[in-house]
Amino acid sequence: MSPMNRRELAKAVAVQADVDLKTVARVLDGFTDVVTGVTAKGEPISISGFVKFVKVDRPARMGRNPATGEQMMFKASKKVRVSAAKAFRDAVMTPSKAPRLVRGAFPILEDHVKKAGVASAPVKKAPVKKAPVKKAAVKKAGVASAAVQKAAVQKAAVQKAAVKKAAVKKAAVQKAAVKKAAVKKAAVKKAAVKKAPVKKAAVKKAAVKKAPAKKRVARRR
Repeated sequence: MSPMNRRELAKAVAVQADVDLKTVARVLDGFTDVVTGVTAKGEPISISGFVKFVKVDRPARMGRNPATGEQMMFKASKKVRVSAAKAFRDAVMTPSKAPRLVRGAFPILEDHVKKAGVASAPVKKAPVKKAPVKKAAVKKAGVASAAVQKAAVQKAAVQKAAVKKAAVKKAAVQKAAVKKAAVKKAAVKKAAVKKAPVKKAAVKKAAVKKAPAKKRVARRR
């Protein structure tokens, strides 16, 4: 029996986890990249109950040549060690302790692979056609707001014009009253000037008339 390859492993996981094959393939690629990259930096990765990945640095040391049995110096080296966890070993050695696989995971059944993730996939909702209505409502609200602002500006302009007009009328009335008062005052002064000479002339006339009367009386005596 040939070993399970990467593609077959992805199909088995898709059926077991009920996830679509494309998603499982991307996750498996990501898992491999992360494990390889982190282990290469010298950081061990331990998946509890499954396996441990470790990069081991072996210093130079004296050893025995297995072919000749002679002592020899071994150079410093690096080694990757993948150790199975005890729970994994126990489950593999005792099949009754191993997890139960769903039908189609192993042996792999293609129809189950195709159905994987379909039932649990989120239903895509049809695009809502009310979006333009909301947009129109927003536009309408903007137009209404603009109309309100315009009306407020027009009202302020009308009020300002009314205030200016009232001020002009008031100034005109005050100016007319001042002019009228000045005319009346001038007329009164003129009348007073005309009246004074008339009185003076009347006094002079009375004096002239009275003098001859006294002269006539003296002659009779």
